[in-house]
Amino acid sequence: MGERFDVGGVLLERPFRIRRLGHFGFDVGDMRAALRFYQELLGFQVSDLLDFARVHPRPDELAGLGDSVGRFMRHGSDHHSFVLFPKRVRDAMRGGAAPGGITINQITWQVGSLAEVIRAIPWLEARGIRIHRSGRDIPGSNWHTYPLDPDGHVNELYYGIEQIGWDGLSKPRAMHDRAFREAPELPQMAERDELEAALGRGVDLASGHRAVETRSARYDVDGVLLPRPFKVVRIGPVRLFTRDLEAALGFFAGTLGLAISEETQWRGRRCVFLRANTEHHSLALYPIEIREALGLRPDSTCMALGLQLATYRQLREAVAFLEENGVRVGELPPELSPGIDHSVLAFDPDGQAIQLYFQMEQLGWDARPRPRRRPARLAEWPEALEPEPDTFQGEPFLGPLG
Repeated sequence: MGERFDVGGVLLERPFRIRRLGHFGFDVGDMRAALRFYQELLGFQVSDLLDFARVHPRPDELAGLGDSVGRFMRHGSDHHSFVLFPKRVRDAMRGGAAPGGITINQITWQVGSLAEVIRAIPWLEARGIRIHRSGRDIPGSNWHTYPLDPDGHVNELYYGIEQIGWDGLSKPRAMHDRAFREAPELPQMAERDELEAALGRGVDLASGHRAVETRSARYDVDGVLLPRPFKVVRIGPVRLFTRDLEAALGFFAGTLGLAISEETQWRGRRCVFLRANTEHHSLALYPIEIREALGLRPDSTCMALGLQLATYRQLREAVAFLEENGVRVGELPPELSPGIDHSVLAFDPDGQAIQLYFQMEQLGWDARPRPRRRPARLAEWPEALEPEPDTFQGEPFLGPLG
């Protein structure tokens, strides 16, 4: 047995343990159109803004490139679960387009403590993993390190993201003084003490950003009036095209420790599904050779981002709502989405596929998926479903629907 690490009193193969997929983001070509899709139609709320022209050392290089503001967005109490950054501005800041058709700006994985984040850094570096940067970003206040996977996607291991409560306010800009551009010394003060220090400086806690809803609440969504006939309650899974499946597996399973739940074949190509917790999968890896045959965006390594809706009824009504609002809807071949029986693809203005679904199979103590079932095509969906043993199980949504 190799070296083991004490992670909260449990001996593990790594000095950290991923608990869940945390947040995800796209670089987008048309911010206004993207906001209509993700904010107005899907219901993500803007929790904070980041103007790259204000933080870039040479802001004149960004002149004439359009909207320079990144949007941090949320569906629940996490400061952000989804991020939109302006692609032209981001390309200019890094000196060119992201390599290899990468349109994803981050794939983030939550671990259990600040100590896990900090101890992960030298462990990853000792294994030859390139670290983009480490420290603590604000907005969001989460402590992190950014390892790159073999295809060049920026992954993030993080702890302690800011929580937004009943008032909908993010931290005031005056509390953005605790950003770190390198791994911090341990221990660090608690969030509670940061708040007390801000109060001692006379910071107005009500001066943070608060989202404004533009649509009227006219849909009865399981007893609550909402601006849409559905509610996003969870992000993931992330579906990636990879140029080297074995190398990607070596990173996500061998290094990050995600567990392989299942494998399938599509047109003779191997596809692998990995999980962070009890969900059937939080990440799926596909050979990039199948991208053209699927008719998906030809220059992106993202096959799809999954978004779970609260109920099957909401999923059915979401399809009608999105089509009424001009959104193109499609489907994945069933073999490419095991563990999810009812789902559709909704395409954003940049052509990225968003997979909407109601429930995902949950794996128990023996970590074995159920015998293979054939996911239902949209035309076959019934008015109501018979329950499965794990219906409404898995990670619950905390807080009100709206």
